[in-house]
Amino acid sequence: MAGIETLFTQAKLADGSLNDIGVASGRIVSIMPAGSAETGTERVDIAGALLVPAFVEGHIHLDTSFYGDKWIPHKACTNGFDVHQRVAFQAQNMAQAAPMAERARKQLELCVGHGSLSMRSHVMVDASVGLKSLETILAIREEYRGIIDIQLVAFPQSGILKSPGTAELLDEAIAMGADLVGGLDPASFDRDLQGHLDVVFGVAEKRGVGVDIHLHDFGSLGVFTVEEICARTVALGLQGRVAISHAYGLGNLDADGVRHIGAKIAAAGVSIMTNAPGDHAFPPVALLRAEGVNVFAGSDNIRDSWWPYGDGDMLGRAMMIGYRSGFYTDEELSAAFDVVTAASAKALGLEGYGITIGAKADFVTLDAEHVPEAVVAVPKGRRVFKGGRLVAENGTVIR
Repeated sequence: MAGIETLFTQAKLADGSLNDIGVASGRIVSIMPAGSAETGTERVDIAGALLVPAFVEGHIHLDTSFYGDKWIPHKACTNGFDVHQRVAFQAQNMAQAAPMAERARKQLELCVGHGSLSMRSHVMVDASVGLKSLETILAIREEYRGIIDIQLVAFPQSGILKSPGTAELLDEAIAMGADLVGGLDPASFDRDLQGHLDVVFGVAEKRGVGVDIHLHDFGSLGVFTVEEICARTVALGLQGRVAISHAYGLGNLDADGVRHIGAKIAAAGVSIMTNAPGDHAFPPVALLRAEGVNVFAGSDNIRDSWWPYGDGDMLGRAMMIGYRSGFYTDEELSAAFDVVTAASAKALGLEGYGITIGAKADFVTLDAEHVPEAVVAVPKGRRVFKGGRLVAENGTVIR
């Protein structure tokens, strides 16, 4: 077919059909039954492997991971989960860690090797570190441009009101190149829900950017904060551009409570991020999706001061979410896959996502019969293509 630069042959799609995928200028330009394409085009044989859109890493911290660095033993909180104490431990650990750029590169290549080609990373921006971390990660983003697309959130890890000068730094961070403004437990950390949200949404409105707020608060406090974020989102016309990460409080509700708050979240166009953490209640994925809420996923921390786990594999994250959610049917397993692909792409506002004509040719091959099997088997030996170009194979990034 005229216009095709590369033809990916014998690619199995999610519906089980074998197709030849034509790519030109980094985009999918044709999808035809296998064997029906014209000859004379450069060909890449997919050999019947399952071809899926590249994974989307919806929430990660490139600046604070210790992946690839020396092992740093985990320190437990003295009295249950305590965000303030975890932040203090993080500051101590970061002082002895390898250079940030070195650690960020290793984490990025880990994620790309598993098939993530789009990412949202939160980067510390507050009075404790100023804009230094952001400057480092902005340079790393530029270094990896063409291999992975990265959104950066200016994240006030030490709070906003408790860290004087942070409000101004968040504003400056957006001017420097951060894509979104973040927040952290407005009521329990800064102890001023409205004041904290005034700053976050004030910067978002001024700079015309989206919002992604960490919310660890449990119970009624967490739910009330969700409601306030939704109200602000609607008031400023930011539907589809706001995310709440973690939202542990949604995991404490009964089914009727979830449906009630879920309807409000869906109406506000707010997305909910979960990584299905091992020791916390987390948002009930199926119930929220049934109410129309866009639930997406991320690794969150990878071998850092919050926990020693994480491998950067979003397919493995889909398995974990499915496992913890009690997803067993093919439909449920496909929903877990959606959370790390299309739903995450929607939360990040990605253009041209998916296996369809006109979409970016960002895809991954998997040794699986279909999507449900891929979720439970988490097969390795993947090939990862960015714009139709091989960028990783068998977990190794190819320059």
